[in-house]
Amino acid sequence: MSAGDGHDRERVFTLPNIITVARLLAVPATVWLMLAQRLDLAFIIFLLAGISDGVDGFLARRLGLESELGALLDPIADKALLSSVMLLLAWLGLLPVWLAVLVVGRDVMIIAGYGLLWLLGLRPPIAPLLVSKLNTFAQIALAATALCGAGFGWPGQGVLAALVWLAAGTTFVSGLAYALGARRMLTEQP
Repeated sequence: MSAGDGHDRERVFTLPNIITVARLLAVPATVWLMLAQRLDLAFIIFLLAGISDGVDGFLARRLGLESELGALLDPIADKALLSSVMLLLAWLGLLPVWLAVLVVGRDVMIIAGYGLLWLLGLRPPIAPLLVSKLNTFAQIALAATALCGAGFGWPGQGVLAALVWLAAGTTFVSGLAYALGARRMLTEQP
């Protein structure tokens, strides 16, 4: 075993990675609560999971605990949580279906794009763009607001409508940014 192998193994069980795995585990719990019409509890679990998205990244950077596993798991946890919640919110009639299709379609496009680039021998960095971070924040805010409104009756429809358009806009712009980045990688290859 090389010295690097032990170092890599130590990078697996870090606090940021454990928080990210906990966020992944929150996905089935949130889905189950939503299907059971316990939107109040689903809101609480989702809110904690959403907050954990910022906490794990902050801790990884602050404590120098960034890892390849964390860089891979973090976007998977985000996409699993947000896509499942957005689909269920649309299914429950709490968000427009077109928005859920846009959110999930963007995620599928990004995953398929990364897969295609890897198949072509290109290695795109697994690093979110600034607009993607804004998009994740907007989607978390929207889903949390929709769950809070359904579970607790707050806030009103005006706030929700504004967040729908914010999430839609950032989803479209971030999807476009990733598509343009992939196109650039394809045109710059020898």
